[in-house]
Amino acid sequence: MTDHFEPGSGKVSEREARERVDRLLREYPVLADKHKDSEGLPPKRTWFIPPHYHKNYYLRDVVSLCEQGYGEVELHLHHGKHCPDTSDNLRETIRLCVDEYSKLGIFGKENGQPVYGFIHGDWALDNARDNKFCGVNDEIKVLKETGCYADFTFPSPNQASPEQINSIFYAKEDPDKPKSHNTGERVRVRGDSNPDDLMIIQGPTYPYFRDNELSKLRAAGDEIAGTPPLKPNRIDACIRSGIAVKGKEDWIFVKMHTHGATDADAVLGQEMDDIFTYLESQYNDGKHYCLHYVTARETYNLIKAIEQGEKCQDPALYRNYLVSAPKYDSAPDIAAASEALQERVARTYKDEINKTKEDADIIDGASLTNINLEKN
Repeated sequence: MTDHFEPGSGKVSEREARERVDRLLREYPVLADKHKDSEGLPPKRTWFIPPHYHKNYYLRDVVSLCEQGYGEVELHLHHGKHCPDTSDNLRETIRLCVDEYSKLGIFGKENGQPVYGFIHGDWALDNARDNKFCGVNDEIKVLKETGCYADFTFPSPNQASPEQINSIFYAKEDPDKPKSHNTGERVRVRGDSNPDDLMIIQGPTYPYFRDNELSKLRAAGDEIAGTPPLKPNRIDACIRSGIAVKGKEDWIFVKMHTHGATDADAVLGQEMDDIFTYLESQYNDGKHYCLHYVTARETYNLIKAIEQGEKCQDPALYRNYLVSAPKYDSAPDIAAASEALQERVARTYKDEINKTKEDADIIDGASLTNINLEKN
């Protein structure tokens, strides 16, 4: 379960944003503690948090949930909003994010270096939306250089989504063109991957009939938002999508997403409770199915274990296969991103950045002056 966590989304007041974070802290443990997978573990959510919400202790508060075993934090980034970003600015923005998030123990390590999972704001990975909401044609190269182990952005409701659906594959960078992730080589057992390519881990895309009526054919993805609710027929369709490593089709990966701050009624309430109950009753009998709740990082580790030819009979053995578990620490009194990081993020939110202190502190909630962020 990936959560594009943006508590100020919709230009809400700081008070309402704070209430959204407090609701998560209060209600998610209650929900998760009611459920267990085949290993006896509760559901785990991965909160992808953008740096413009590293403020008012929001990031530290979510880390406190991670300390209790309820999930993990990875990186979500909006950029190129009102003028195209550059490779250099993106690289430095991510470098600062990794450095500052790491002070709270965020991010596991591979070969001793912090690495991160990624979701692109506004779905615009690798400048896939006509130079809007990104601007960087070599973004996949920048992500790999800065330690991204996999992208979890898709599917999306627009042209940025890959044509290659329902698969786990490697995107090969073409630095002169956008949308290098449109198609790629499937991840396979004992595959020979290029370290410069970026793993794309998608959620399911499938047709379904809303309200079971033939006249209401819909194409659906991996969203849980309450509109419409994710019912058993769609849960079954997600699993039938069969997203797996080629050659190991008996391990099915189901990546869902939500905007958990704005969709809290669905993902903290009865709908999510019903989803977990259905999974545990229908897909965890120990004979035909074994259910495992995993984070984004653990998903990547399981995929890599399969790819590298491990026996892979018990997923529990490979949760920390390449990328180590983060060592979360909510003790540091860190309320917000540094001015340097705020300034880097703000550069592409306006056509011009004035030199005044007022404009330097431009970021406020999920929006900037006269800017309406898209939901993502």
